[in-house]
Amino acid sequence: MLNQENVFKTLNDKGIEFFTGVPDSYLNGFCNYALQNHSDSNVIAANEGNAVGIAAGYFLSTKKIPLVYMQNSGLGNTVNPLASLADKDVYAVPMLLLIGWRGQGNSEPNHPQHKLQGEITPGLLDLLQIPYAILSDNDEEFETVVKKAVNYCKTNRRPFALISPKGVMATAEKDNDIDAQYPMSREEAMEVILDNMPSDTIFSATTGRATRELFFLRERRNESKENDFLNVGAMGHSSSVALGIALNNPNRHVVALDGDSALMMHMGAMTMVSKIKLPKFMHIVLNNGAHESVGGQPSAGYNVDFTAVAEACGYATVHHYVTTEAELADAIDILKDCGSASFIDCRIHKGLNRKLPPILFDHREYIDKFIENKILSSD
Repeated sequence: MLNQENVFKTLNDKGIEFFTGVPDSYLNGFCNYALQNHSDSNVIAANEGNAVGIAAGYFLSTKKIPLVYMQNSGLGNTVNPLASLADKDVYAVPMLLLIGWRGQGNSEPNHPQHKLQGEITPGLLDLLQIPYAILSDNDEEFETVVKKAVNYCKTNRRPFALISPKGVMATAEKDNDIDAQYPMSREEAMEVILDNMPSDTIFSATTGRATRELFFLRERRNESKENDFLNVGAMGHSSSVALGIALNNPNRHVVALDGDSALMMHMGAMTMVSKIKLPKFMHIVLNNGAHESVGGQPSAGYNVDFTAVAEACGYATVHHYVTTEAELADAIDILKDCGSASFIDCRIHKGLNRKLPPILFDHREYIDKFIENKILSSD
């Protein structure tokens, strides 16, 4: 990994003093250094497009070049603002883009959701007419690349991308910051949910740890996985998938197991329940106030009154967040047959279960069984 003190000194020397973006495990060294040493000039955004907008506002008010960091899977969220707001023929907003390159070559053999993203990352930048450099784990080369990138941004009033392969901006082991702010772990909360919902409930688990823990909870409990949709990739969209399933299964309980960072990434999806009758759809956010799967950086999860937001969007709630197994079980009992789409903000503590191995399965075979079992039918 590059020496992060040198990375930030190099950036600061070139006038790069403001950072915004969405944390990525391939950038966890960079993200954690920014969090610990540049907290006043580092804004963790709701999604990558949001970060580009924040960066644009920074430039428009300071004339200084910002840096936007993201995983390459989030590059799609930036296409609209990069191709319009920041374009040279519109407002010509320069910025550095630091992009973690998941799925490069064969770097993610157990994660096919990164394969295509990895293959098309340079091509997407080409289509956006954004020049880029691929970083290496060499501090002197980094200084040379940053000098070139910043000069390009200043001269052309356009973005320049720095693509970071595995190991260049990340430590080998992610931090596991276990706290005690709330009593339940994510795994414990998920067990309560499984115990208190009917056995034929359809689950849609969000990107990251929720999918992994649901997969292995089923194995530990000797239960079938045929009713579980594992939302690998597509962060922020598991509740939309669940809603689409619920539309066609009005007599089946459908539960979206969401995360706070994922929920905020595309929070507009919550408004859909105001227009559609979904009597057995339950949306549960497992809220640990962190981007835990990529390094534990803080989210706004504990600061947002998700319950009030959900009520305003048309969900039934118990009017407060829950923090204990008993409170969660009671909320499920009250809401699961209330005749309306429902929502629970379940506050949990941070912490990763290090004993869980990677999920190894054939994604196409898995989803074909899901479909073949008529999970998606209205029968």
